[in-house]
Parts: sequence; C-alpha cells; structure tokens
Amino acid sequence: MFDTLHEWFWWDRIWLPVNLTWADLEDRDGRVYAKASHLYVTVPYAFAFLLIRYLFERWIATPLAFSVGIKQKINLKAEDNPILEAYYTTQYRKPSQADIDGLSKKSSLSVRQVERWFRRRRSQDRPGVLKKFREASWRFVFYLFAFIGGTTALYDKEWFYDTQEVWMGFPKQSMLESQYWYYILELSFYGSLLFSVAFDVKRKDFQEQIIHHLATLVLLSFSWCVNYIRIGTLVMLVHDASDVLLESAKLFNYAKWEKTCQTLFVLFAIVFMVTRLIIFPFWLIHCTWVYPVHHYPAFFGYYFFNVMLVVLLCLHIFWAYLILCMIRKFMIGSVSMLRSNRLSFILVSTSSMDIKYLLVAFYNQHYKNISKPKWKN
Repeated sequence: MFDTLHEWFWWDRIWLPVNLTWADLEDRDGRVYAKASHLYVTVPYAFAFLLIRYLFERWIATPLAFSVGIKQKINLKAEDNPILEAYYTTQYRKPSQADIDGLSKKSSLSVRQVERWFRRRRSQDRPGVLKKFREASWRFVFYLFAFIGGTTALYDKEWFYDTQEVWMGFPKQSMLESQYWYYILELSFYGSLLFSVAFDVKRKDFQEQIIHHLATLVLLSFSWCVNYIRIGTLVMLVHDASDVLLESAKLFNYAKWEKTCQTLFVLFAIVFMVTRLIIFPFWLIHCTWVYPVHHYPAFFGYYFFNVMLVVLLCLHIFWAYLILCMIRKFMIGSVSMLRSNRLSFILVSTSSMDIKYLLVAFYNQHYKNISKPKWKN
C-alpha cells in the first residue's frame, strides 16, 4: 500500500509536463537538477538556525536593546494555586464573573484575590518588549542578508530583467549553486520559525502563523521539486524586499523612536504596494500564467502553483487595504504612530508578510477601538 501511495504521489503527470519523466531530470552532461532528496538537509539546517538565533539574541540583540533603553520588565508572579492554574490552562484566560465566583469558593479566596491572580497570571504570559525586540532583530538580520544575497544571485541573470527567459528550456534548466543556497536557506529559516512557535511571542494570529509557515514550506518545496526555481527565486526576492523594512520599523517602534518608525513604516507601505500589488501580479503571476503554455501543455503543477500565487495575491490586497487604513489615520492625526495599539499590532503580527500575514483580528480591533479617546497625542 505504501509503495502504491508513493508511486501515485510521484506520478510524472502530476509534477511534470506531458512527455517528460523523472528520468529526464537526472544529472548528466554537466547539468544539475533540483531533487526532492535535497530538501532533507533543511531539517538539520533549521535546527542550526535555532542555535544561531539563540546566540544572536543573547550576545548581540540583548546588548543592543539595552543600549537603546529597552530593559527586561519584571512582572509580579501569581501565587501557586493548582485550582486557578488548571482553569487558566484548560479553560479561559479571562473567566466570567460567574466562573470567578465559583473559583472563589473552590480556592477559598475572595473574589478580589481571584481577579488579581488572573491579572498577574496573564501578565506573566505577556511577552516583554525585550523579547519582541530580540525576535524582530533576528528576523531583520535574516531578511536583510536574504535580500542582499538574492539580489546578488539574480542581478546578472537574464530572467531577472526578462521574465520570458524564466521558461526557456524548462524543465531542463540546470540548477545554479546560488539558487541552491537561496532556496535551502529560505526553507531552513521558515522551518526554524515553525519549530520555534512554541517559545516565540504568542500573537493574536498564532494559528494563522502556523498555517503560514506550513504554506510557505509547501509552496517552496513544490516549486523546488518541479524545477520552478527561477520563478521561485524571483517570488522570494519580491517578498523579502518589504520584510526588511517591516522588521526595522518594528525595532524602532520598540525603541520608541517615533519619527524613524513612522518613516520606515511609510517606506514599507510604499515598497509593499509596488512589489506585491504591481510587480507580483503584473510581472510574476503573468509570467507563470501566460508564458509556460507557450512551451508545454498545462499540467497539474501548473494549475496548483498559479492558484497558490493567486491566493497569495488576494492576501496581499487585503493587507494593503489595512495598511492604507492605518496610513490614513496617521495622516489625519487621529492616532499617534508610536502609542497606537493598532500600530503595535500591525508591526508585531506581520513578521512574515510573504504568505508568511495582517489578520481579521486587527481589522476588528481597529474599528472597534480606534475612535475611543484612550491615547494621548
């Protein structure tokens, strides 16, 4: 049964155009092709990224945070109480008044003491600014080097300037060493993000983050296996461009450099609109949708890849709308760039804007609370 499933999964007609088989993509005559077996190396590399991240956050990001005035906030620890702890971990973090009354009787504490215990317990789980700063620093460094490395690897390639060259000779396109490392490092990085969700900052979009990381890994792995490497590197470069600015804006937001944060956020918005709403659909999706059928009949991999890119474009449009709403609020002066909880949410929740994400939670919060005179300008 396993052999049958394996044979069906790797059926040539799913992955490759008609009249081509996996045998055609065997290394020969100086040509080297991407293979699914190459992806195994991303697992140890992902753990290596975790180790490098730990050392970076401890020896570089933490001293940097201290130098800009960010310190570890010490929260009051809730007293040990098995009854309240069991409710907190298995039921709700914010119990209703009726539940508080019941817990008060079970734990022999007053209602006020129970309420105080839950406030302190929630405060314990709330990540401090230092932790957020370290995490954003690590992502900023990776995206910066990924963007520089991707640009260096692609700037002298024909398909970087003429997308029709992406499909010349497909799928018998020899893999370059620079393409190999660009893909492997990106896959390993997103794999490390998936492994680290347990101890990363728990955000409102926790489940969506997991879905995002999985979707990113699936999309990159699929494009690798069907030798969509040229277009894959272009897609990664387009997404890395805005991620660098986003993570830098988050860093200055945590450091309370309001004007710098505002400038970077506006630059991020501009780059995001250009790369993801202009270049991505009118160059890259056009390239994957129109040109391939000039060289071979459409097959499953062609449809799957294009559908995934269109879904990604829909997310980009949604995020762009929310970003424009934020910029409009800042321009009319109705909310402070630095003190707005909405900005903090947008800068924290979109660490992986490529697939890997502004959510409906932000949209709801923004329109429920933005008009309340809660912040001082």
